Amino acid sequence: MTNEDRLPAAPDPWAGSEMPARRDGPPFHMTDMIEAEPGLAARLLTRLADPAGGAAQLAAVVRASAEARQPILVTGCGTSEHGALATVEILREALRTAGLPWRLGEAGTPVAAQAFEGSLEDWLGGSGSLVIGVSHEGGTWATNRALETARRSGATLALLTVSDRSPGAALADIVVTTEEQDQSWCHTVGYLSPMLAATAVAGHLVGAAPSPAAARDLLAAGLTAEAVLETERLAGALAGVARLIVVGTGADRPAARELVLKVEEGTHLPAAMRDLETLLHGHLAGIDAQTGLVLILTETAQAEARISRAAGVLRAVAELGIRAGAILGASHDLALPADLTPAGRLIVPAAPDLPPTAASLLGSAVPLQLLTERLARARRVDPDPIRRDDPIYLRAADAAG
Repeated sequence: MTNEDRLPAAPDPWAGSEMPARRDGPPFHMTDMIEAEPGLAARLLTRLADPAGGAAQLAAVVRASAEARQPILVTGCGTSEHGALATVEILREALRTAGLPWRLGEAGTPVAAQAFEGSLEDWLGGSGSLVIGVSHEGGTWATNRALETARRSGATLALLTVSDRSPGAALADIVVTTEEQDQSWCHTVGYLSPMLAATAVAGHLVGAAPSPAAARDLLAAGLTAEAVLETERLAGALAGVARLIVVGTGADRPAARELVLKVEEGTHLPAAMRDLETLLHGHLAGIDAQTGLVLILTETAQAEARISRAAGVLRAVAELGIRAGAILGASHDLALPADLTPAGRLIVPAAPDLPPTAASLLGSAVPLQLLTERLARARRVDPDPIRRDDPIYLRAADAAG
């Protein structure tokens, strides 16, 4: 498979994925998926620009729900929950751009709902509302239960997923298909695809399709020889820590959560996400020189305040001897002194031809994924099976039901 080849579709008839075949060493399946993402982005955004397709249909319902001040809920689990959180950020920006300036807490503003918690409700959304599920394969039981609950409440249901043949797709009124399936269980394509779908929906909302070429170039920037060397440097600095803290703010919070999940499932290193300001409110007491830290800061809204507080956090952890690195937007890189990130930093270039929030979330995807993959190499771990190749962990997964 070359980096431009289309990835396999979901099985037909639909079936859940099986554990990826083991490889003796890199490149892993995860490696292949990361390297395929620039081409995937261009293909997906081109296809979802169709004015008669699922993305356009969903955009029309998002607009109608927002104008009617009806709830818009986005839900998912695991990597798909992070895709749901990112979708919320992308849609909020699009609604503001489209002249629907709803603010946080106002009716009609998209919000995230964790799928398991939503599945426990006896009412979710209600008549006139919109509930959007995110599920890469469409078989996540908690997400599908949440959709079933929303259907009983009278909500319109949509699903961002790889195939229209899955159990989740069968529940939805609108299915936005991404068509190309992740081949690693340490999902990368499964994180990127719903963000691309949400970016396409946002394009229909504002009447300006996102540039497939700009998305391709943004993702490819994280795979240049220079970027790979910097990633390997950062991974090497973090490989020996006892645990990792990832810090994010604003639209970078979904990416910070996703990096934590990737590190734990793909490298077996304990990790935790902290909101930028939250880290300073008690959590410093629980970290020491055996802790690594990665700051993700690409958010451009209220940038001055975020940069100032981020600098304060980095100064604080430096006093504790913590190895800190960062994934930074290009303008943030210039504003934060280099000595605050002695472990290294990965730079996300500006992408003026993409909406700012989408550019932040898409731009940090490859750096956080490649950091995980190179950290797995440094720790001599195969990231693909997320430890299900170990009988103990397989029994643990089976015991959970």
